[in-house]
Amino acid sequence: MDVENFRNYCLSLPHVTEKMPFTTLKDPYSRDVLCFYVGSKWFCYVNIEVFDRCCLKSEPDTAEELRTRYNGIRPAWHMNKRHWNDVYFDQDVPDTKIRELVRQSYDLVRTSLPKKEREALDT
Repeated sequence: MDVENFRNYCLSLPHVTEKMPFTTLKDPYSRDVLCFYVGSKWFCYVNIEVFDRCCLKSEPDTAEELRTRYNGIRPAWHMNKRHWNDVYFDQDVPDTKIRELVRQSYDLVRTSLPKKEREALDT
């Protein structure tokens, strides 16, 4: 998977927007982070220059199970490690599994939006 295919998949999900919210930070890695949002919350982020990993939300039990099953899935850096995983590209996680995990993250975040915001997306 390359960055354009990954980006296109994320943007294919309903009501997804993208932003680069960290462009003013001093850390070079953070400046190149692209976040994908559903409503007001992000469900995924990826560095578009390095394209080494993406960060995705999971249910806590699922997050732990994924870390056990795949070497390329680890607790997310700078996120709540109970809910967020870093999923590394070009390791032992197949592209189909990565797309599945992106969709699960999207679904989790979308259902966590306030009711009014969820309803606005559905109109």
